[in-house]
Amino acid sequence: MTILSSLGRASRSAPLASKLILLGTLSGGSLVAYSDSNKKEEEHKKKKKKVVVLGTGWAGISFLKDLDITSYDVQVVSPQNYFAFTPLLPSVTCGTVEARSIVESVRNITKKKNGEIELWEADCVKIDPANNKVHCQPVFKDDPEASQEFSLDYDYLIIAVGAQVNTFGTPGVLEHCHFLKEVEDAQRIRRGVIDCFEKALLPGLTEEQRRTKLHFVIVGGGPTGVEFAAELHDFIEEDITKIYPSVKDLVKITLIQSGDHILNSFDERISSFAEQKFLRDGIDVLMGMRVMSVSDKDISVKIKSSGEVVSLPHGLILWSTGVGTRPVISDLMEQVGQGGRRALATNEWLQVKGCENVYAVGDCASIAQRKIMGDIENIFKAADVDNSGTLTEEEIQDVVDDIIVRYPQVDLYLKSKHVRSIQDLLTDSEGNPKKEVDIKAFERALSGVDSQMKSLPATAQVAAQQGSYLAKCFNKMEHCKEHPEGPKRFRTGGHHQYKHFGQFAPLGGDQAAAELPGDWVSAGRSTQWLWYSVYASKQVSWRTRALVVSDWTRRYIFGRDSSRI
Repeated sequence: MTILSSLGRASRSAPLASKLILLGTLSGGSLVAYSDSNKKEEEHKKKKKKVVVLGTGWAGISFLKDLDITSYDVQVVSPQNYFAFTPLLPSVTCGTVEARSIVESVRNITKKKNGEIELWEADCVKIDPANNKVHCQPVFKDDPEASQEFSLDYDYLIIAVGAQVNTFGTPGVLEHCHFLKEVEDAQRIRRGVIDCFEKALLPGLTEEQRRTKLHFVIVGGGPTGVEFAAELHDFIEEDITKIYPSVKDLVKITLIQSGDHILNSFDERISSFAEQKFLRDGIDVLMGMRVMSVSDKDISVKIKSSGEVVSLPHGLILWSTGVGTRPVISDLMEQVGQGGRRALATNEWLQVKGCENVYAVGDCASIAQRKIMGDIENIFKAADVDNSGTLTEEEIQDVVDDIIVRYPQVDLYLKSKHVRSIQDLLTDSEGNPKKEVDIKAFERALSGVDSQMKSLPATAQVAAQQGSYLAKCFNKMEHCKEHPEGPKRFRTGGHHQYKHFGQFAPLGGDQAAAELPGDWVSAGRSTQWLWYSVYASKQVSWRTRALVVSDWTRRYIFGRDSSRI
């Protein structure tokens, strides 16, 4: 205060030239201070490792939400500037939920982070791991100035681009089928369904032509195909028939499945329940059939049991038969010696094999689990604390939990053998438990374990857990460098462990089926309300949560909107 008052008195008593000199000195000091502050920020930013994230799906968004970006310079490349709650896409196809209700801007999701995340709305067209670069093409192809290809350098690359629809090379699929991977796909299907009814009402059409226009075919009996069939059935029964009464008896829904059951990734009790419900609803389920080709008028299918090929006329086809590899991922796999695979092979820490600083999460990647037989000597040595050359019951018990955590296939193997513990496998010829076992007996007991190794399913639940896990790894990167975990150490939980929380299958008519941990299976109306609560709670923001719940409420009160917009 004394300094300021002295300066004030000096300025009042000094001539004009002196005042200007004083003002210039003070302002110059502030400029120097501001310049120093900017230099410090730039130096701090230069010290940060550059992380490039490809994709804003479940894996990418989970990674960005949980990452501490104060330690990283984060750049995101994605053809969409939003995140979509994809499990509700079947509901969007029929207007049960509006498209805007299940999307949230990526910038809204990341703006609360303590730092800045840059987003580029572009497609990654090539990954160059040798030079730590990604080459990108902006999505604005109609604007020459905004469509110039650019490249980004990275210290760490997170690949979360997902997968594309797998057509299995079937002729005509790309040209004549709808898919259900993106929000735009759901909106096209919604318009297509209404178009089919409007076309069927036009004068001059025969009854057979009207039946063809109103024949909806779903290829694929997995969760997406089954949910769409259920949504479409409810839409037609509850809303469409009221405004198109003259053609309500001509509508037909057919579900084609190559396997012996629909929902074959679920418990067989759920598959049976779904098949019986579809039978009651009048949905024609054709199992044991393979699609040979698709045209604009019909779809040719081969009956596996007889080899006969039949043609089915159609008005609209949804193709939902699994996922395939995106071209940019196929190109990367060729570069790193993984050519011919379905997905990028990563280790259990989600690091791409052959690339030290590249990680892959979600549908574009597959974890190559460690085989227990490759580590059997290390496991035996770690368990044999007294170096006696044999393992006692107590020594085995001490490492059982760690083995199951490190090698998930062990738990699956025990269930397949209907035994509770590894000790139950270590028995003599009469079936009595052995008090001590040597390494040969230990190896013999676990020799069939690796046959139970399975890849994780391509679901939102898996992708979200992987993205969250990888973010936590990056948050403690420095700690991990000081305390590395070797690939031969099994007594640790540092690697990624997928925890299955169950899965739902909405079946229409306010009924759903659920398969939850602990071999708990439920189906019916009460399960549908459980589905409502879980899906509402899993929304990415309070805005989308409120919109989805309001859409469900609106549908109960006013029905679905059938306008073609």
